[in-house]
Amino acid sequence: MYQKTISKNFVKKATAVIVTVFTAASVFSVYPVHAETKPELSVSAQSAILVNAVDGSTLWAKNAQQKRPMASTTKIMTALLTLEAAACNNRVVEVTADMLRVEGSSMGLQSGDRISLSGLAAGMLSTSGNDAAIVASYALAGGPVAFAKKMNQRAQELGMASSHFVTPSGLDNDEHYSTAEDMAKLACAAMKNETFAAITSRKSVKVAFAQPACTRMYTNHNKLLAQYQGCIGVKTGFTKKSGRCLVSCAQRNGVRLIAVTLNAPDDWKDHQTMLDYGFTKLKSVTLDDSTYSVSLPLIGGSAASVQVTGEAGSTLVLPKDATLERRVELPHFLYAPLEKGDLVGQVSYLVNGREVGHTALTAGPVAAQGTTQQNFWQKVVCFFQSLFR
Repeated sequence: MYQKTISKNFVKKATAVIVTVFTAASVFSVYPVHAETKPELSVSAQSAILVNAVDGSTLWAKNAQQKRPMASTTKIMTALLTLEAAACNNRVVEVTADMLRVEGSSMGLQSGDRISLSGLAAGMLSTSGNDAAIVASYALAGGPVAFAKKMNQRAQELGMASSHFVTPSGLDNDEHYSTAEDMAKLACAAMKNETFAAITSRKSVKVAFAQPACTRMYTNHNKLLAQYQGCIGVKTGFTKKSGRCLVSCAQRNGVRLIAVTLNAPDDWKDHQTMLDYGFTKLKSVTLDDSTYSVSLPLIGGSAASVQVTGEAGSTLVLPKDATLERRVELPHFLYAPLEKGDLVGQVSYLVNGREVGHTALTAGPVAAQGTTQQNFWQKVVCFFQSLFR
């Protein structure tokens, strides 16, 4: 019963009265949304997936559970772990020669450089610095082998059941693999980290070094930031074994999407096609009951009634063909004592009978004092109360 969620004084007293008389009132409103015709998608990728970034629900997929190498999109995990550590202590790391024994893309670190953890993450997410990833692994775990254990532990926490990490950079290794589905889970989690999202959304980033004392500019390899309206991340990747890999994120009108392609010869086009499709399938709806107001009888106090008001709520992302039901859940009357702001009810929003959101209904100031004459409901309650004395 909904009564469990509203004010304690109402629960305590109302449940002592016959429930069939005082069940919560319900008012329904229906907001229909036009259905879309599902187009057929054709992409070059061997594996691909498109998800709603808010809840991770799949909008479209192709071989999304096949295990494949994911190249430098691995650095999404490495950068996320690095930034989470930096949030606690953004310490400066000294680079040594042993840390730089890595091939491939680089942010140009030299032995003796001193750089913060967040600076290393910026180098990973922009210019895809393998050197930055290896240095971070030494700083956070003593080296790549121990750091891989942290990566795999986090993968398990995120439900990436078909992934296994060996290197922090994403260089080829037979035991280093993931799936498009798992990489979407990782990207959804990473984009909820504000610092990660801020770095990966920039076409270029400035990184400050403590030694040498300078600031360097790095260009982001993700061309979609310039090519696709609303693109806000996340990471490119390529090796001869993996082929072209790309994880992207785009946002329009309150809808945020994550797209992943593994081994995609035409990945830029693939992602534009997938993201375009996704934006035709979803819409955002802002819950706002701030204009809702109703007066309810107040029992047991000197005031005759109390005004109940609504409030603005969160924004939902829903399928465009969904039907959103609005249900106002309130008792027929309230008990004193009651203070302004007390929770007395809620407006629930449902899709196919499942609640997807709600807003609170709270008590406002009581009506003018001095009313002593009982109204109909007060008399009914008093009658039933007398039966239980």
